[in-house]
Amino acid sequence: MTREMALQIAAGLSCWQGPVQTEPLEGGITNHNILVTDGARKYVVRLGDDIPEHGIMRWNELAISRAAQAAGVSPAVIHAEPGILVLDFIESVALCETDLHDQKTLLVVTQLIKNTHNTVPDHLRGNVLSFWVFHILRDYAATLREHKSSYVPLLDGLLEECAFLQGAVGPVDLVLGHNDLLPSNILLSTDRYWLIDWEYGGFNSPLFDLGGLSSNCALDREAESQMLTAYFGAPPNEYLWRRYEAMKCASLLRETMWSMVSEITSTLDFDYGEYTEKNLERYRRSYAQFLKERA
Repeated sequence: MTREMALQIAAGLSCWQGPVQTEPLEGGITNHNILVTDGARKYVVRLGDDIPEHGIMRWNELAISRAAQAAGVSPAVIHAEPGILVLDFIESVALCETDLHDQKTLLVVTQLIKNTHNTVPDHLRGNVLSFWVFHILRDYAATLREHKSSYVPLLDGLLEECAFLQGAVGPVDLVLGHNDLLPSNILLSTDRYWLIDWEYGGFNSPLFDLGGLSSNCALDREAESQMLTAYFGAPPNEYLWRRYEAMKCASLLRETMWSMVSEITSTLDFDYGEYTEKNLERYRRSYAQFLKERA
């Protein structure tokens, strides 16, 4: 789907009260995001089909978006149909990496994540997916082999590391995870923070969201300690550090293999090859540091 087609589809939806204005929004490498002005109100239209190779099912995104709305952590769902989600537009700014380097901001966002994990499941209806990163990694490897990807020579080694990390994580508690905590998916309005973009939402360990947030925002060790203390209510002990660091590595490996698969399956105009290279290097540094600290 081209940007022009997306704008036309967004403008033609049946939920509008009259003629509308449309403009593309930046961001989104798995869908098109369109800002629609209908009279005095603004809305965000998300256009995207299921992406089975990445576990993206739009019925799952819709179910969690509605639950997150009911829990008060996400904008309201206004309209939905297959491949289309219309959300209330929140006047806000998306966070960037350095925003989370401020201690106050980090602690408030950590509380938002914890609140999301604990309250959104109370509002869920129907079936919802799980997001178990180690299954996802093994499935990505199978997809890459099927497509005879140029990365196949790396897979045996990466899967061995995957198994090692899974053992280091150990047993987990299940929460409803966001599972894509880029700072741009956290919005700040005049008086509060919001979470957006639930296409990867599903039941998971809280360590995945915490590790993903840290990786995406380049948090240092002291900031990570503050985040873990705020989330779990006590300073992290050695056991928690080991499990958290292993999951953080797994989140980086997942982002790397997500990009490897996207190189051969996505039709969006995005440089996945460069993204793969960047994230593979980040993963290797993190994994090497994890081994060094456990030696």
